[in-house]
Amino acid sequence: MTEALVAVPYAFARKFGVVLLEPDGERFKVALREGSDPRALLEVRRHLGQPMTVETVAADAFDKLLSDRYAMNGEAAAAAAGSLGLGDDLALIAGDLPTADDLLDSSDDAPAIRLINGVIADAVRQGVSDIHVEPYETGLIVRMRIDGVLRETLRMPAHVAPVLVSRIKVMARLDIAERRVPQDGRISLMLGGKLLDVRVSTLPSRAGERVVLRILDKENAGLDLAQLGLSAVAESVLHDALTEPNGIILVTGPTGSGKTTTLYSSLRLLNDGSRNILTVEDPVEYAIEGVGQTQVNPKVGLTFAAGLRAILRQDPDVVMVGEIRDRETAEIAVQASLTGHLVLSTVHTNDAIGAITRMRDMKVEPFLLSSTLRAVIAQRLVRRLCPDCRRAEPASEQVAALIGVKSGTTVYEPVGCDACGQTGFRGRVGVFEAVRIDDTIRGLINQNADEAAIARHAFAKAPNLAASARALVADGVTTPEEAVRITRREQGDA
Repeated sequence: MTEALVAVPYAFARKFGVVLLEPDGERFKVALREGSDPRALLEVRRHLGQPMTVETVAADAFDKLLSDRYAMNGEAAAAAAGSLGLGDDLALIAGDLPTADDLLDSSDDAPAIRLINGVIADAVRQGVSDIHVEPYETGLIVRMRIDGVLRETLRMPAHVAPVLVSRIKVMARLDIAERRVPQDGRISLMLGGKLLDVRVSTLPSRAGERVVLRILDKENAGLDLAQLGLSAVAESVLHDALTEPNGIILVTGPTGSGKTTTLYSSLRLLNDGSRNILTVEDPVEYAIEGVGQTQVNPKVGLTFAAGLRAILRQDPDVVMVGEIRDRETAEIAVQASLTGHLVLSTVHTNDAIGAITRMRDMKVEPFLLSSTLRAVIAQRLVRRLCPDCRRAEPASEQVAALIGVKSGTTVYEPVGCDACGQTGFRGRVGVFEAVRIDDTIRGLINQNADEAAIARHAFAKAPNLAASARALVADGVTTPEEAVRITRREQGDA
């Protein structure tokens, strides 16, 4: 019966508002969108050749069903790709944009377009964050980053690379004739009613142009803070800081650690219609209704500092700066917080206390930093063990010493099953440490105290990154190896 679920064409299901659900006993179950013409059910009945039951659903619920049945279905992704024939037809691909607005509704038979559509559709189904298209003398390799780890998914002949890269550049509205300099663009797509932004980056290499496609699922922009996996302590610290009328809240961590998602979730909490919220980002990853978002453009002089200076003249209540990179941006952010604005931003440091040192390195005066900084959140992402196949084992002496537990303590290891694609992991979870700037820490900042002194007070009663990671290991959420990977401190300092 599963084949019949996919066999109803996506275009028909979307146009006439009909989606097949899981069978109800011997009968098929059909969802009909409110307001749709019920005569479409006659065609579905003819197609199935079996009795069926009908359930009327609201438009919003129908769109979710449509996305689940088609965008997230592996067979539907394959249908979007069509035949992946890699013969001589690739040399004849036209240079026009595909006319279809929706990948699953594409009727274009050009092999390169179907290949790209299929690769993206399959990537979305698997929860991929980045697609790497890498040309080498021996062939073209497509790799996907799943749960932070790159895996090879496709290998093609070398002559395919220029045609495939050119098609991607056309879709992203880039200059296909320019192959000597890096380019950045964007592709907006729909996949089974699911809105996607695909950020495209090209880079010249010895064997051709490398392309990285970053998939930005717009549904992630609507995450609540509760969905991020914040510990009770970290969530309390962030909530308290967000209720402040002014000050600076910093989120720190390496690239790809989820900082932007945390900031967007915070903005969503503040975006109640009573505040003017403005951002300056590089680039704007997700569009948020009710928030004014500006993208930096250094070519025309619109840097973080210039953008921040400009939006402060727009009467904002809350300001988000994508990243504080230099002294000028740091000084303007501090001045903005002093004049009654709540400023949210990120800094690239290894831990929360390191953000204080970084701001001091940018020549922010200690007395200004202590009076404006409200909270610092540091975060990492670790792979989550597959609950279907994880295996409990006693920790060896070596593993126990690494994560600071007793030898023999039960920990869990990955095994691999069909549910997790034989990897042993499914998804990722955040690891957080949160520092609320209290009077003691303000005094330490004013005294130019070192990181160790501030950390001793900040984490006397709250968990740091290492302790938060150990808690996830103890709960069977992740492995000791994952916990060790994200914590750089020696066990004695943890």
